[in-house]
Amino acid sequence: MSTSVEQAFVKQFEREVHEAYQRTGSKLRNTVRTKNNVQGASTIFQTVGKGKASTKARHGAVPVMNVEHEPVECVLYDYYAGDWVDRLDELKTNIDERQIIAGAGAYALGRKTDDLILACLDRSEIHAGDASDGLLKAKVMEAFEILGTADIPDDGQRYAVVGWKQWSQLLAIDEFARSDYVGSDDLPWRGTQAKRWLGTLWMPHSALTLTPDGVRLCHWYHKTAVGHASGADVKTDVTWHGDRAAHFVNNMMSQGAALIDPKGVVTLRCLES
Repeated sequence: MSTSVEQAFVKQFEREVHEAYQRTGSKLRNTVRTKNNVQGASTIFQTVGKGKASTKARHGAVPVMNVEHEPVECVLYDYYAGDWVDRLDELKTNIDERQIIAGAGAYALGRKTDDLILACLDRSEIHAGDASDGLLKAKVMEAFEILGTADIPDDGQRYAVVGWKQWSQLLAIDEFARSDYVGSDDLPWRGTQAKRWLGTLWMPHSALTLTPDGVRLCHWYHKTAVGHASGADVKTDVTWHGDRAAHFVNNMMSQGAALIDPKGVVTLRCLES
């Protein structure tokens, strides 16, 4: 096998993994603050407090707001997902084994990205309602009030992630599911995967934490409340092992997540019966 053929194989594999990760790897990465190409083992996200406007006397000095800045450290960790691609197996199967392995690796890393973000959301100490029932309208309205009272911006960057059981319960709420309230363009049946309601993009997710008591932790948050950092985006290393007559495909990334502003995350604890 010539060197040029090997390089082409590797480059194609890298492209397929990267495209698969960008397409379907992570559902939550674009819903939080992101910082790419981080150099080092950690990075800092800054939180900024509220400023207060004041008057001043004629010719007097402009009052200083003294806005508080609090740094939040985000530690990056290395993650790997690899598998073998046998040279002769590719000749015997009617599927593209290379694409299958590339997709599987991208999905695994994408799930890990979401796991990092969900672990930060689970640290929220602000709860709407209790954990004795499902995702009812009253619980949603209470969370809506909490976000408003905390002055969380209603600027189109609010997101809510719920389990599939809770998504089914939302569909039973007229204000969520009927065109009379949300219009025909925002019906949840069109695409199923996400819809906008109450100035928030709602989406179902299969990996939300389920406690031993059968309580699903759903979250309503603002994009600036959680940060995700990437030191090395998804990369692929393909090496030929003559003793195995196979390529070993190693997908890897260096990423981390941090809870930046706890006030910007409201957790809805929903009982799953």
